[in-house]
Amino acid sequence: MTIILDGGSLTVEKLVHIARDGEKVELDPAAVQRIRVCRAMLEDKIKAREIMYGTNTGIGEFSEMVLDDDQVTQFQRFLVYNHAAGIGKPAPIEVVRAAMAGRVNVHAHGNSGNRPEITLTLVEMLNRGVTPVICEKGSVGASGDLAPMAQLALLMMGEGEAFFEGERLPGAVAMERAGIPVPGLQARDGLATINGSNVLTAMSALLCCDADRWLRQAEIACAMSLEALLANLKPYNAKLHELRGFAGAIRSAAAIKKCIEGSDLATGKIKTKVQDAYSMRSSPQVIGAAHDALKWAKSQVEIELNGVGDNPIFVPEDKLTLTGANFQGTPVSLPMEIVGQALTMVSVLSERRLNRLENPALSQGLPDFLTPNPGFYSGLMLSQYAADTLITEQRILAAPASTMSIPAAADQEDFVSMGMNTALKNRQILENAYGVLGIEFMGAAQALDFREFTPGTGVRAAHEVIRRHVAHLDVDRPLYPDHNAMAALVASGEILDAVEAAIGPLG
Repeated sequence: MTIILDGGSLTVEKLVHIARDGEKVELDPAAVQRIRVCRAMLEDKIKAREIMYGTNTGIGEFSEMVLDDDQVTQFQRFLVYNHAAGIGKPAPIEVVRAAMAGRVNVHAHGNSGNRPEITLTLVEMLNRGVTPVICEKGSVGASGDLAPMAQLALLMMGEGEAFFEGERLPGAVAMERAGIPVPGLQARDGLATINGSNVLTAMSALLCCDADRWLRQAEIACAMSLEALLANLKPYNAKLHELRGFAGAIRSAAAIKKCIEGSDLATGKIKTKVQDAYSMRSSPQVIGAAHDALKWAKSQVEIELNGVGDNPIFVPEDKLTLTGANFQGTPVSLPMEIVGQALTMVSVLSERRLNRLENPALSQGLPDFLTPNPGFYSGLMLSQYAADTLITEQRILAAPASTMSIPAAADQEDFVSMGMNTALKNRQILENAYGVLGIEFMGAAQALDFREFTPGTGVRAAHEVIRRHVAHLDVDRPLYPDHNAMAALVASGEILDAVEAAIGPLG
């Protein structure tokens, strides 16, 4: 189904469909009219020689330099050339598509001053599968994601590079093969294409989707480990969490308990401890806090997706040109810092439960390191090492980029968000989290193989999926294929889909 971009209704879920599923987009007709009205006002102001930043002035430290009429025409081309200064490997196609959709949604407000041809060309590029090649690194997340978005803007002049039908091509070739006319850049068009935090917001939106699915799987892994460790289930009583009042903890406790429903452990027939360790009984509070943090971050991302992140901003109804800093990435990058920290925190919790599954002093009678022949075999001993090294890297990456501002442009841009760094490191934190959780899943499945009782319906569904990908460890074997298979399995969401198919949605 075609997604209408109107400046006000773009959600993370819709953006994911555009970025990953190739969903078609359409610019709302009312938005086209708003863009035309704004452009007419801008052209009147240019004719009247009103001074407007980035239109008839230089940028950054050169903002006080006024351009003559001939320079206004040429300036946007050199602006894009100068800012196409990124470095590193190409960003994933899904990220670039999401950034393009986000930029179209900014233009849809009719406050950016560009010609409608620019916005409509971006729409055609999305619909016909022309994706600009942009370097992952080079943005400081203020004045927008200038370097990567400038590589995108090169396509508006028939330059740069693009992915099209599985090939990396010169931009002009990709546009010609797709049948998309090159619009060229006139006054204001270049800056209106590059001047927003669209790439870091795109990356953050995609991560919000993936982090939510990971957190729900963290609840499933927790439920499996709780069953294997013969946990006391009183800490998962809904009343306990309602009395405190945190929404995340209430939903997380319910999700974990839902996975265990139907278990012999839930009947009270199995002897349990009076009180378990924190890594077992505080899981709802910890995972729930991560859910709450993610909910806030997602709301901030969606505000940004539907806002006017630009500079200057033109207000046709008041005939105003407003110079400010709506390109500043901090409103998105700060909450996303907390998401990265939350993923790391929940990964630590996962590893602590893995330790209890393997440690003979803590495992409630499970075989040492989950092997039937301890001493001769080492079982999953080294799996914990793998999880630990991933977590150490996560902890390093969880240090905030948002406090790492380095002044640029002769101190005209003397505070920046470093939001692209936040987005890049969050992706690595999540990739590591897939591995950590995959190893807990593997350990919990191995532990349940030694228990002689019926686990919960959701736990059984998860166990069945795991066993389709990784066999029970009876005799020691190299574990790296299992670790990588489990990380890929968590990333795929297959466990989550199977469990929710068996017991219903988890939250």
